[in-house]
Formats: sequence, structure tokens, C-alpha cells
Amino acid sequence: ISCSGRTALDDPKHVVFKKFSRDKSVSTESLRDFVDHCDFVDPVDGVVVIDHEQIKGKRVHIMLSCSFRYGRADLDLVGMPADSYRRDLFLCTRQVYPPLQDRERSVHTKMQEKLLNKLGNDAYPFFFEFPDNLPCSVDLKPGPKDVTNHCAVEFEVKAFCSEGQDEKALKGSSVRLAIRKIQYAPEKKGPPPCGETTCEFAMSDKPLQVKVTLDKETYYHSEPINISVDITNSTNKDVNEISVAVEQITNVVLYSNDKYMKPVASEEAGDNVPAGTSFKKVYTLLPLLSNNREKRGIALDGKLKHEDTNLASTTIIKDEVLKEVLGMLVSYRVAVRLMVGGEVAVEVPFRLMHPKPDPGKLRNSESPHVNLFSINSTSLCRYSRVFRPSQPRERWVESFHVTQWHLTA
Repeated sequence: ISCSGRTALDDPKHVVFKKFSRDKSVSTESLRDFVDHCDFVDPVDGVVVIDHEQIKGKRVHIMLSCSFRYGRADLDLVGMPADSYRRDLFLCTRQVYPPLQDRERSVHTKMQEKLLNKLGNDAYPFFFEFPDNLPCSVDLKPGPKDVTNHCAVEFEVKAFCSEGQDEKALKGSSVRLAIRKIQYAPEKKGPPPCGETTCEFAMSDKPLQVKVTLDKETYYHSEPINISVDITNSTNKDVNEISVAVEQITNVVLYSNDKYMKPVASEEAGDNVPAGTSFKKVYTLLPLLSNNREKRGIALDGKLKHEDTNLASTTIIKDEVLKEVLGMLVSYRVAVRLMVGGEVAVEVPFRLMHPKPDPGKLRNSESPHVNLFSINSTSLCRYSRVFRPSQPRERWVESFHVTQWHLTA
């Protein structure tokens, strides 16, 4: 046994997470990252393992949910305080036990086949498909002293035991597994984006021309952004100040359409362009979460409790469902602003995303092994701060909420 804190973005192998209910009667085994390829979304597949002696003839259901939440992340919907809010954007519940279809006649994914062969007759498969109008997993970063408020679009798989689908789930016999819906940079590359403007001023016969060009459309996280600024100042006014910034725009779409703009990288250049001259320069900015940890309201990629994250990736939505999407949509732009008596601005949109992993190592590969993260939702939470593994090859990782054990089957 060894502890691991790696993310699926860093290690795109078969990483299956297992989480138990409090009374050990139900457990869920599934991947945690599901990719939105724009044309289609990876289905949510996994298995539910039950203890027949504890179930005692009750029904077991599995539920996929997508919700917008504001407030403390550790609070359930019941008993939520007045300053907290939750809206379910999508809910789908299905019965897994007793099974509604013969296992031998069902079609299973490769991962499910491996898990069913390994776990035997106590495992029951489940399968969900995401609708097209759901956003990706996004968190809004609270302030450095505001640790209680949590604003996010979250996805969750919940297995629970009850007398029926509409009955209240037995609290001790339910288990929640947080999952993420993510996007990678598209393989098809577009032309380098550019923007330009021409401004005319009173008492000046000729205009001011500004052109801003990027060297490509999509940048990866931790990659510097080269911004080419070309200014032709044919006016009789001096350009006294040039500022360059990478701005993150978060569009929160619920009952209304609210937009929040946050600069995530900027440079206040001391350059000036006298009247009747030209100016050309390439600025380099690097938007990183590490440089924005003190800022409030920065959108981050949805994270799991045991992991760090990064600035939110650009959200790509199909045009035909754009008006139907609820949640949080993230975009980026480069903004170049000049002071010429008043402000002259040029904005150029671009994408900030993760590169797509090697296709040969994705979840549909033929690799025969499955890595399994096992989480006991009670004992590990309770003893994670005091337990130290004694074997020399083990590494102990302390998490604020849970400790995860990395088991290689």
C-alpha cells in the first residue's frame, strides 16, 4: 500500500476510486474525471458493490447530479444555513439492485468488465450519459480569510439504500463520490487571433492605429503568452502609458447572467509613443494560480479535496446549446490599454486549457492493470492526522478531509 496524491490530469491511466458508506453496506467504484470532447462526453460508468446481509432486501440506487452550490462545501442540503444556496442543474437516478436487467445480456465498458470479473457477484454496474447543456467543473476561489464560503459547479455520484426510489435514503447506507467533467484543448488548431482599432481625435488630421496579435489560439496552463503590440501614432497626441493584461471572464448563468472579470497576469509598462511615431514590442505574460492566491473570485478548475488545482480552463460549448447552459462559463482575453487623454483598448480572446493526454494511455487503452483508490469515509477521516505507515516504501500524505490509499491490483 502506498499513498498517492497524483491527479488524473498528470497521470491519465486507469485510476479507479472506491468509497464506502459509513456502515460498509454500499461502496462505489468509478473514475473521477470524465472528458467533454465537445462532440460527445465520456459516459459515467462504474460499479456499486453491496453487502447482501446488510441490505436485507432493500433497494439500492445510484444517482448522478450536477449542482451549483454556494456556502460551506461540507454541508448537505438538509440543514443548510440561510447564507448558503444550492440548485440542482441535473439529476438522474437509477436502480442497480435488484438489477432490472440480466448481467449477461448487458453491455459493459472495458473498465466495468475488469471490475465485475474482480469483484464477483456483489458488484452491479451503472451507466450514465451527460446531457449536452451541462458546464464543466469550476470553483470560484474565496478570499484568503474567507474559508467557509464555497461557490462551485459540482458533479457527484451517490449510491444509497432505501425502500424505494422516491424514499429518503438511509443516511448510514449512502455514499457520495465527487467526480469532475473536464475539457482538453481541441486537436484542431485555429488561426492566431488578433484585434485592432483605429481612433480619431479632435484637432488631429490622422488617426491612432493599434494592432494586437497572439502567436496562437490555444495556450496550455503554465505556458507563457507572447503578445505583439503594434502602434502607429499619427496623431498630435502622445501615448503616455501602455498596460497589458490577461483577464479571466466568468459568466455565472442561473436566474440572471452575471459576468465577473479578474486580471490574472498584468504588466504596467513604462513605454510611451510620442506623436508622429510608431512602436512595436512583444510582451510576455504568464497567468498562474500561484500569483493569484490572494485574490478573491478567481475561477479554478474543479478540484477534489486531496488535490491542488489551477486556473479554470476555457469552457467550450456547442453553439446550438449555448443558450441552454446553466452554471459557470469561463473565457480569457488579452487586453491592451493605452492612455491618450482617454483610454483606448484592444481585446483579443484566446483559450487557456490542458493538452490532451496521449491517446494510447487514456481510459480505453488495453492496459490490463487497474489502479484503485480506496476511501473509507469514516475511519480515514478520523485518523488521517495521527496514522503513519511503517513500511519504508510508503509515503504518508495528509489531506484536510480524507487520506487516500493507492492500491495496485
